[in-house]
Amino acid sequence: MDDNNSTLQRYVARTAQNDFERARRKAFVDDLVSMLSRKPNWLMSFEEVRQALPIKGQFYKGHEEVLLSSIIGSVDRYHDFNRRFLPTQRHTRPRWESVDRAALSDIALPPVQLYKVGDVYFVKDGNHRVSVAKEKGAMYIDAEVIECPINVPLSASTDPRDLIRLGEYARFLEQTKLDKLWENVCIEFTSLGRYDALLEHISAHRWYMGINEKRPVEWEEAVIDWYDNVYLPVIKVVEETNILDDFPGRTPGDLYLWIMDHGWYMHEETGKQIGPQTAALSYDAKYASWTRKVVRSLRRLQEAATAPLVMSAQNLARALKASRRQD
Repeated sequence: MDDNNSTLQRYVARTAQNDFERARRKAFVDDLVSMLSRKPNWLMSFEEVRQALPIKGQFYKGHEEVLLSSIIGSVDRYHDFNRRFLPTQRHTRPRWESVDRAALSDIALPPVQLYKVGDVYFVKDGNHRVSVAKEKGAMYIDAEVIECPINVPLSASTDPRDLIRLGEYARFLEQTKLDKLWENVCIEFTSLGRYDALLEHISAHRWYMGINEKRPVEWEEAVIDWYDNVYLPVIKVVEETNILDDFPGRTPGDLYLWIMDHGWYMHEETGKQIGPQTAALSYDAKYASWTRKVVRSLRRLQEAATAPLVMSAQNLARALKASRRQD
């Protein structure tokens, strides 16, 4: 019996060693892919998220089964694993293999401890357990969860480089309370500093409202009126006319600022009030021509590339018909 146990333990130990080496090779390949694609492959740091985004306290949610793919960061081990929680450092081997041996021997381990921020999780305790579970192909892991509410979207697809922009969005929402004044608010940009421009728009709108209505206008009232009567009409035109298709990689928020600036220049030139649809269509006609030319060129190249194949298929059909007539 002792010999059998020793043999089993040696087998489990060798398997854990092989599992770790395989995980390290995968991590190396991930590094190459990240370097070639220029996309970051590191875990997000909980401390960096906490500093960038205003977390509204925290509360204990209790025991849950958490989707492993939604765990994207760590409190203090974000240098030891990559975004897929594959081990990137050799010094993690002893702990990683001990967790793997426990898994191979069906030994129950305590739940990991996670912080939940938005729709994603950060490991407070149990990084190696998360890594081994993902390497074993598990979908879920038992966890004790502490939730940290925020007012901006943080998802599994969030890039660590997006934190500064999300921080700007969080401060914008704090200043405007727009997410509390209106349901399902989502204003996104692809560059920094754009939320400050929105605050300037709201301030100017508030000033004009005061002149038109000959009374002081509260900030909250101006925010709601700007969103209802300035921002949303432009976004509606963008969506109804599919203008966004002419600007790949951009957001409706990007188009809003560009169209508003374009409308202001049109007003300066003509002296006339320019509506959102006129400004949007004019902007699209003036600045999307290059994109449309590129799309047309790519389409012609695709047609040219497939044309010989089409002709060959047609010739083949004719040849088959001719052979049948001869038979």
